[in-house]
Amino acid sequence: MAGGPPAALAAKAATQTVPIIFTSGDDPVRLGLVTSLSRPGGNATGVNLFDNELEAKRLGLLREVVQGATTIGVLLNPKFASFDAQSKDVREAARAGGFRVIVVTAASAKEIDEAFTTLAQAHPAALLIGSDPYLYGARKQQIELAAHQSIPTMFSGRAAASDGGLMSYGINFADGYRQAAMYVARVLQGEKPGELPVLRPTKFELVINLKTAKTLGLTIPSSVLAIADEVIE
Repeated sequence: MAGGPPAALAAKAATQTVPIIFTSGDDPVRLGLVTSLSRPGGNATGVNLFDNELEAKRLGLLREVVQGATTIGVLLNPKFASFDAQSKDVREAARAGGFRVIVVTAASAKEIDEAFTTLAQAHPAALLIGSDPYLYGARKQQIELAAHQSIPTMFSGRAAASDGGLMSYGINFADGYRQAAMYVARVLQGEKPGELPVLRPTKFELVINLKTAKTLGLTIPSSVLAIADEVIE
């Protein structure tokens, strides 16, 4: 069982015979983990969490809340496997939406501080934190810095909204790992990974922290509240 692309790729490089069940936020075909989603082939299959491909959607939701925003900051991890794709997606979404993005990068606590110093000088109307295990793990630092600068934030996972971020939009990670565990059981019962299609999530969750919105002086549009899966008051 390999949680995340780095572990999955390392496992794939180590063996072509031992069954591998992976989770991946990036496209496993593009990464070379499987030959196709429907018929993976080889010794690996798993769950494509699809999370890294939602940055454009997150930007759109954030702009609905911070109406009239002409500039939105985006924080990405340059060491993350999906960095290039994420950067491309947010820039294309900005061009299509008629607004500007300021992309800053960080892969350490010090670099997060430096990124927020850059953002303080640029004065974006809101900030999207890219989906990435390191940045998500360091969310409390980002939430504190964003609160200090009064920047509305959008994260990829529910825990960030619970911790004080304004919003989160993404998959239910627990469900994704539950799907992976079911595949582990099936392989242990004799099924071949190469014949098990890569699974994808079917549910995405929007969580809004109204307490944070009030602190920022933001009124969440009723159209956004209506589609929220959870509202934290």
